[in-house]
Amino acid sequence: MSNGNVIAVILGGGRGARLFPLTRDRAKPSVPIAGKFRLVDIPISNCFHSGLERIYVLTQFNSVSLNRHIAQTYRFDTYRRGFVQILAAQQTLMGEEWYQGTADAIKHNEPYILNPRFADDYVLVLAGDHLYRMDYRKMLKVHTESNAAITVSVIPVKKEDTSGLGILQANSDGRITDFVEKPQTEEELHRLRVEPEVFTSRGIEPHGREYIASMGIYIFDREVLQEVLQDDSNVDFGKDIIPKSIQKVRVSAYFFDGYWEDIGTIRSFYSANIALTDTAPEFNFYDEQAPIYTNRRHLPSTKVNSSSVRSSILAEGSIIDDSEIDRTIVGIRSIISNGSRIYQSVIMGADYYESDESRAENAQSGIPNIGIGRNCLIQNAIIDKNARIGDNSVLVNRDGVDNHDGEDYYIRDGIVIVPKDATIPSETVV
Repeated sequence: MSNGNVIAVILGGGRGARLFPLTRDRAKPSVPIAGKFRLVDIPISNCFHSGLERIYVLTQFNSVSLNRHIAQTYRFDTYRRGFVQILAAQQTLMGEEWYQGTADAIKHNEPYILNPRFADDYVLVLAGDHLYRMDYRKMLKVHTESNAAITVSVIPVKKEDTSGLGILQANSDGRITDFVEKPQTEEELHRLRVEPEVFTSRGIEPHGREYIASMGIYIFDREVLQEVLQDDSNVDFGKDIIPKSIQKVRVSAYFFDGYWEDIGTIRSFYSANIALTDTAPEFNFYDEQAPIYTNRRHLPSTKVNSSSVRSSILAEGSIIDDSEIDRTIVGIRSIISNGSRIYQSVIMGADYYESDESRAENAQSGIPNIGIGRNCLIQNAIIDKNARIGDNSVLVNRDGVDNHDGEDYYIRDGIVIVPKDATIPSETVV
């Protein structure tokens, strides 16, 4: 087995409706996280640390910002075979429709992914919206040593976490014998429940976890992937290919017990970001042995003037004046004006600095500058890039609403969200 015989494919996802409005103007893998990174940086960095340098990223919706990020960030020198290449949905002789599912996306791009010029032995399929750190070489080792046709990376979960995941059953040697995508009935859950020995025999402590969930990470033998893609009814890996394949070929489970979060909803995205402000967060962006790569923006250091900052992350290029910040992510180029208080929020920052001339024009037009104005109160909120928050605004969801669509803001799962490029007038109270 050689890592040179593996090609990686990162699935960019569909509309990303559950992450709206963060996906209103961008593809899901392009959503910023932790102040300075984007979601797609996670699987790409994992690939690099696993010795994999040939990577396709499949996109369909709002792919412009993702294309730009990939082009600016991941460049290889002339004498290396590596690449990180976007494959955007397009009309071809193979089909004129949008991708119908994860497997259908790969089928549309089969001439590139399964190009005979590369003659890869294996295809590694990854999701573009998960937060985790994994050495895929360990998964490849399990795949080859078990003589599997397909290997699925799995993680132990509790019963309350099963409804949104693919849940499976495996025998003692790791072969998957049953698989249900997003089980809903007690009968299905009873059938899929596993004994603690399944975990302890692999050195994993159950801690109340009785189920095995798919992480949406797959390794396919090249020939097997080619074969399953011939069936037009196979449009999705979780719903179609894995359940069908376990009846025909050996499908193995690779057990993983590290931090893993599916950032597919506003609540999970918000919670994962805020958790990063913990003193010792479960996911460590400070690991020098396996750093997460992203665009080098060459920004100045963050400046903090007479402010109180507790348990927060401040990305570079920001200016914070006489403010109070607690358990908050402050993204690149964030401007936070004096007297503002920000608690348990995600401030994504800005794509550019406004010039003095632009700020003068804003003042004449009565438009807030990009950033957080004076004397604002923001709590349990997500402020997307280039947002303008006027002076004396209060964004706290004072009425405790679960979901609401406002003129310049949204509320999802009780979290106030100001979308990209939006303007919140001064004195606004939400």
